[in-house]
Amino acid sequence: MSAIRHIFTSSGHNFFGRYGQPAGTHTAVDRPVVKCRAGWGLEGDRFYGYRPDYRGQVTFFAWETVLAARKKFGVPALSPSAFRRNVITEGLDLNALLERRFTLGGVEFEGTGEARPCVWMNQAVAPGAEDWLFGRGGLRAKILSDGELGVGPVELWLMAGSGA
Repeated sequence: MSAIRHIFTSSGHNFFGRYGQPAGTHTAVDRPVVKCRAGWGLEGDRFYGYRPDYRGQVTFFAWETVLAARKKFGVPALSPSAFRRNVITEGLDLNALLERRFTLGGVEFEGTGEARPCVWMNQAVAPGAEDWLFGRGGLRAKILSDGELGVGPVELWLMAGSGA
């Protein structure tokens, strides 16, 4: 069974747009439910309304990658919020959702690309994390329908005619 383990929003950027500066200090708030707004993003998140048709209105990240990173880098207490992704999923192949339209928890999304890791991951996770995370960085997506997404068991539906 697939599930959403965590949903994070943050009011500001810690890494995005801060190259050559210290990391920001905006906390990631772990929410049981978040409102998704088509074309806008997650209410209360730093990318909400960022720019029209933005490809990263929401980011997904695999719980399995969190567990693998804890083991690989010897950081058992590593919080899933360290990766600065919004929705932490379990039991979903996020790479299979690239360039696909899908419904998760009753909300429609379009996978627009990999949420590529950046150099900040070497600080937020551990040295070497940026390279290790390539191909495991998660999924960037657009929100196609309004709705609420919540923590707990969730069903994934691929939309007809989408992707490969």
